[in-house]
Amino acid sequence: MINLQRALSGATWRTSSHSGSGDQCVEVAPLSSDLHAVRDSKDPGGPALVLTPDAWRTLLASIREV
Repeated sequence: MINLQRALSGATWRTSSHSGSGDQCVEVAPLSSDLHAVRDSKDPGGPALVLTPDAWRTLLASIREV
């Protein structure tokens, strides 16, 4: 089982290429066990959404459709 708090504190975050300016800032970070985290770059200490591999693929597919 992964320790999410530890994984998030040691995560390497990058700004998504789909982020815009102003209030559309999203950061993503790969985590161990093929999980991915997503957060608001304006609130790095705030919550992060942790996605399973299937959920990550679904999110990416949804973004590509827009």
